[in-house]
Amino acid sequence: MSETSARGRAAAHGAEHAGPVQKGALVASVVIAGVVGVWSYFFAESFFDHFPVVLGEWISQDGPYNEHLVRDHGAMYLALGAGSVFGLLRPSRHVYQLLGIAWTVFGVLHIAYHVAHLGHMSRADAIGQVTVLGVAVLLAVALFAPGRSPASR
Repeated sequence: MSETSARGRAAAHGAEHAGPVQKGALVASVVIAGVVGVWSYFFAESFFDHFPVVLGEWISQDGPYNEHLVRDHGAMYLALGAGSVFGLLRPSRHVYQLLGIAWTVFGVLHIAYHVAHLGHMSRADAIGQVTVLGVAVLLAVALFAPGRSPASR
């Protein structure tokens, strides 16, 4: 069997493995999801009052505390993080595409909301927030980068 046909069949069956761009994006996504998810879900009021600590207090500036919404936010991050851990353990083209779709939809909608609601923030916080959320969208889109077929390893 030729190497080209083996690659084609492997890719057609989702056996393509993560390239360094995909793997790096997924590792970063797991870290982000873990930190934000655990903090938001298990320490909701602290998350609301202090996130992201080093750049300002972004969430408490945007309305009154709602424990239910903050915990739901944490649960969503933990769910995306769990899916991303699965992607690291069982890499395939289809898993990376699914994770890319999920993270991209979330990231684009998330940044869209925040870009439309910057008026209550200082210029430094607004720039920091849009930058951080923009990087998250770039990480999500990076999951669509071409991977490697098993035959090319």
